[in-house]
Amino acid sequence: MFKVPHQVYTTEFKEAAVQRVKDGQGLSAVSRELGMSTQTLRNWLKASEAGKLNGPGAKVVRAEQMELSRLRAENKRLQMELEIAKSVAFFAKDLL
Repeated sequence: MFKVPHQVYTTEFKEAAVQRVKDGQGLSAVSRELGMSTQTLRNWLKASEAGKLNGPGAKVVRAEQMELSRLRAENKRLQMELEIAKSVAFFAKDLL
């Protein structure tokens, strides 16, 4: 099994995601569209309401870092899908 790397998000990304939920879009729909956990978005929403979306210890994340993190996560997910497809093909050939 592959471990999905920890993703890093910019402040702007977090604020935009939270704003979409506040504008009336569903929490699940927004998280699915952005390719992230619903719980993470829920945590951001709570932090935003408390005025602590980016706490005092939050580090600044460049857009390139965020994109690299997203691409690494997508790569791991695709590798997992490929392994599953290989396994299915292996067992399917025995049935034919």
